[in-house]
Amino acid sequence: MPEFIPRSEQRPIVDTSSTTLDLIYFDLVTLASNEQDIRRLPAHESLYVVLSGQVDIEVDGIMFEAVGRRADIWGGDADSVYAPVGANVRISARGAAAEVAIAGGLCDTRYAPFRITPDEVDAVNVGSSDTHSQRRIVHLLGQRQNGRCGNLLVSELYAGEGCWSGYPPHKHDTEDGDVETRHEELYHYRFQPETGFGSQITYDEDGPVKILMTRNGDTVLVDRGYHPTVTSPGHRGYIFTILVGKHRRGLIQRFDPAHQHLTKTIPGIDAMRDKFK
Repeated sequence: MPEFIPRSEQRPIVDTSSTTLDLIYFDLVTLASNEQDIRRLPAHESLYVVLSGQVDIEVDGIMFEAVGRRADIWGGDADSVYAPVGANVRISARGAAAEVAIAGGLCDTRYAPFRITPDEVDAVNVGSSDTHSQRRIVHLLGQRQNGRCGNLLVSELYAGEGCWSGYPPHKHDTEDGDVETRHEELYHYRFQPETGFGSQITYDEDGPVKILMTRNGDTVLVDRGYHPTVTSPGHRGYIFTILVGKHRRGLIQRFDPAHQHLTKTIPGIDAMRDKFK
């Protein structure tokens, strides 16, 4: 079942040593003024997403300058750089502190590096405040990058106060034609204000239910099962999301049959599904 990783200084947060996920890499890099981080992921393609501040990112000698246009995750859409499997990557903070999320997925094919600016992200609005399901999903590495990368999908989700996301409950742990795909998933949570919290629920159709309290900086690894999440009233929720397909890139979600009827009452569900395919 899914694994909970509380906020810690463990680095990297998830790599090939994980006993829960086989396909995903995840780490956070915090750089002081003019500080650098150098790394190479020999088995994973990756997306370097600037959460705050501004950095230069060099990938195998190709320089992407002044990446990052927001003071924090609440200040606009992300600026990011894709790095192929085995690439040598250097991140350099430009004059001030910066935080960068590294999202990786196992990949056998080497692609060319590229940048995804805030103007090139693909966003979709889902749900409503009336149905307590309002969220905005910003696809950073999504459909628009098909053919330029492997099975890695990366997005940022912004949930309204007291609203559900991953809702109606859905799963994607079985490869089943045009009904469902097998994708591993990682959620990293932030809240505004930082004292906020939420709950992550996971369950199988015939198995136990697991309910976790999520706080600012926590991470949950989802290998199987239905997994809705909720943000407490009075707080905005943010989820940095990594998905990696076992057999293909496009994600097809299977909704819990007991709650399938809710897809007709929550606005934007079909648009959400189409953005992931």
